[in-house]
Amino acid sequence: MAIIIKTNAPSSLLDAIKKEIDEGKIETWSYDSDGDFTHTPEQWKFKAWLRPKIYNGELRFGILKNNKVDLSTVVYGVYHGRFIEMLLNHFDQKFSTALATAQKTEPDSF
Repeated sequence: MAIIIKTNAPSSLLDAIKKEIDEGKIETWSYDSDGDFTHTPEQWKFKAWLRPKIYNGELRFGILKNNKVDLSTVVYGVYHGRFIEMLLNHFDQKFSTALATAQKTEPDSF
């Protein structure tokens, strides 16, 4: 259930995502002091987090479950789908492919 983004500059893409959040250009995602992202609409906030990890030629986001909320298919579907939507809307020139896995994949943590 990871998001895998193929990019020549994974660190640069991660920095760009954080910068646009900080500048208010991306309003539906936030990140915390650990660098984990959560979807900010009230219905979805803190249901899970996406933790970035940089690989050679890839930026991956593994899902972290909230211990107080079930990590349902709806929750990970929304988190993965809306994060990829945000990437396409803001960073389509910075990556070639973004995909979501259906099963637990490195670096998921649940």
